[in-house]
Amino acid sequence: MSSLRSHDSLVPSDQARSARDRTVRERVCARVLPVNPAGEVLLLHGWDPAAPDAPYWFSIGGAIDPGESLVDAAVREMREETGIVIQPTALSAPIAREDAEFDWGTWRLVQDQTYFALALTAELTEVSFDGLEPVERTSIDAAAWWTPRALEADGSAANVRLPEIMRQAVRTVRGAR
Repeated sequence: MSSLRSHDSLVPSDQARSARDRTVRERVCARVLPVNPAGEVLLLHGWDPAAPDAPYWFSIGGAIDPGESLVDAAVREMREETGIVIQPTALSAPIAREDAEFDWGTWRLVQDQTYFALALTAELTEVSFDGLEPVERTSIDAAAWWTPRALEADGSAANVRLPEIMRQAVRTVRGAR
């Protein structure tokens, strides 16, 4: 289990990543932005296994399995990456979509990513990484609550659009209450 913490610190981080000779892997992905009552979003901390000195914060989610819908993939990824079990109806309609390219392990990932917001009504104190795949266990080390502003100021987001998408998740969740 991993303890959660809120992030108020504004520590700059080097986001340098290089494209090496990696196999291109195209994927369709579902991503989830859980929002707590304080308007913070739960993110994971990790790194490219081939570049462990360049960590970043990223959203929960991953590739859909064959025959799986985006919503089903989002529900599964929440369980696998955090231990949080949710119902498909708890997810918002898609709030954002983006094409993303980045290096991870031996791959150059090219992803069509759809984001969902998730309202969490109770404060979580821990997440479980028990459902992570073996390679994920070596490249994810923490989960924490972030405001979009704090993540933007910190400069450690996996991609530059993440704080903007987090803001949309917060607006979506607050509009649903």
